[in-house]
Amino acid sequence: MERIAGWSAVHRGKAIAGWFALVALTVAISSLVTGPDAPNTDPGESGRAQTVLREQAADEPVHEYVLVQAIAPARPDAALADLAASLRQRAEVTEVRTPADSGALVSADGRSSLVTFQLSGPDEQTPAQSAVAAETVEAVAARHPDVRVLQAGDRSLTRAVDEGIKSDLGRSHLLSLPITLLILVVVFGSLLAAGLPVLLTLSVVAATFALLGVIGKVVAFNSAGSAFVLLIGIAVGVDYSLFVLRRHREERRAGRDTAEALRVTARTSGRVVVFSGLTVVLCLTGLLFTGLGVFRGLTIGTALVVGLAMLGAVTVLPAMLSLLGDRVDALRLPWFGRGRTAARESRAWASIASAVVRRPLAWGGLATLALVLTAAPAVGMHLQDAAITQSLPREVPAVDAALRMGEAFPGMPTPARVVVWNGDPALGELRERVAASGGKLHEPVTATRVGDATVIRVPLAGTGTDPESMAALEYLRDEVLPATFDGKADYAVGGRTATPYDFTRRIAERSPYVFAFVLVLAFVLLALAFRSVAIALVSIVLNLLSIGAAYGVLTWVFQYGNLEGLLGFESYGGVVGWLPLFVFVLLFGLSMDYHIFILSRIRERFAPGRARSAIVSGIGASSGVVTSAAVIMIAVFAVFLTLTAIEYKMLGLGMATAIFIDATVVRGVLLPATLSLLGDRAWRNQKV
Repeated sequence: MERIAGWSAVHRGKAIAGWFALVALTVAISSLVTGPDAPNTDPGESGRAQTVLREQAADEPVHEYVLVQAIAPARPDAALADLAASLRQRAEVTEVRTPADSGALVSADGRSSLVTFQLSGPDEQTPAQSAVAAETVEAVAARHPDVRVLQAGDRSLTRAVDEGIKSDLGRSHLLSLPITLLILVVVFGSLLAAGLPVLLTLSVVAATFALLGVIGKVVAFNSAGSAFVLLIGIAVGVDYSLFVLRRHREERRAGRDTAEALRVTARTSGRVVVFSGLTVVLCLTGLLFTGLGVFRGLTIGTALVVGLAMLGAVTVLPAMLSLLGDRVDALRLPWFGRGRTAARESRAWASIASAVVRRPLAWGGLATLALVLTAAPAVGMHLQDAAITQSLPREVPAVDAALRMGEAFPGMPTPARVVVWNGDPALGELRERVAASGGKLHEPVTATRVGDATVIRVPLAGTGTDPESMAALEYLRDEVLPATFDGKADYAVGGRTATPYDFTRRIAERSPYVFAFVLVLAFVLLALAFRSVAIALVSIVLNLLSIGAAYGVLTWVFQYGNLEGLLGFESYGGVVGWLPLFVFVLLFGLSMDYHIFILSRIRERFAPGRARSAIVSGIGASSGVVTSAAVIMIAVFAVFLTLTAIEYKMLGLGMATAIFIDATVVRGVLLPATLSLLGDRAWRNQKV
């Protein structure tokens, strides 16, 4: 690290120009690479259904549904006739069906009717055709204000999700960077010093998304992952810069010139940044054990942004500090800028650590008990993905339409999609078994030819992802379809219920491998870094405590429906299936930043027989940068709580809670208590 930082400081012009040339080159390459993005293939049976449909020469038609519901004392007849006539006049619409074509399109209570239609295609014209169809439905609704005319279906629900992601991504951009800059200005007391981490982070994020634009042509990258990569990039980019800047200030305050201060910074904080960055990247590779395409793209995106942030912090940032010299503290804030620009130990955290090391068993036991009690609700955690109607608020028109449609016609507008090939679809026999399912399966059952395959849509009981829907899916897969098609045709079930069902099962099957990989990797890396088995074991146990507490808070809030009004969500009785695994992997990587930084400071001060004084001094010296970094990370992940989708809110609360616990209870109490109990044994006689 010293050689790299030394070269950057001496050849600062080349280092700075080379960095920004690299960023410009990635952006230029991304703009030149065109073509469709790589599609994601779902796991299990739903993925097999996907693959069969992709192999067909024809595109699967887009299905849309319109609920026509009387508002007493009005009758829907005129609205129904108007809607059917208006849709049939549109060239973009085909296969219009009304209650006159099938009695299954009238609800059991007779109050509601369903009109179904398809877009004429092909796929590239779907957005324009969908817009025309939506305008037609809205025009009919305007002409009949005493009747509900609401649309939901394949395209309208997908568009609602896409628009929600786009809105959330824009909001995360809008909030995260200004909040980060404000915190940095307060931390450094200087506008110029605060601007350096922001400039570096912006360049890192720009290069990352440019590279993802190229990689996305061959590796599937979920658009929802963009918000994750952005906010993780901001968090680590600023944190790594903060580690370097604060250490550089300390060395300058100690009387070293700029060149020597940069060498010491590279030898200490630079090594911590590199080790932390590599730990995050390697921990994230554990997600690859799931074999899920969506995690593959997310892993690549997160690894890119973390790797580039690490590279920038040890190359271009030292070059900028060398160029600016003492001018890095220019543009101080008028009230407290002078105090902030000097790096000092924290008396508050040093006092807390001093109290803890005097009575480590009492303080450590109390903190452990508090975290165990906080984690207790996680014992009853129920993993369940959110249906679209549970992920997005009811204020979204397509969501409101889908909810009302599901009440009148169970299983609509997101039925199971049974793909049948190499045989007779046997629709009549299937309908008989649906009628005899005892309410697990519903009408209307429809069939559409797609090349050499047939797609049969079968509405399922439940909300789409709840236990009732999952039981209905299992009944369809395990009993109805084998009895109907075995020996006659090949089949596979996909759809908005089957996909999360298969996804969650894959995660449950592969999670033990991911957990084992991350734990063993973390142990080996920490043991090698600090040459102490005890330090490695303690670090892993403390991380598990903070993650367990975060799981407990997630369960208490989202599964049991606490703080709904404050956080703006409605509980559906579960936690998103992929979240615990993703939070575990990400937190194990990110929390190492603080942990390694603190342990490095303590080790610098350690001498035989003086373990306790080293603990107090090391925590006091590291508390300023760790507190600042934690506040930035918490603020960045708290942005997720302002986003629309409940999945984002869960991730934001889980990450912010774990980082808060890690930076306060773990760092301020548990770590000094444990190290105090170990004494000199933490640093000697436990070498690897």
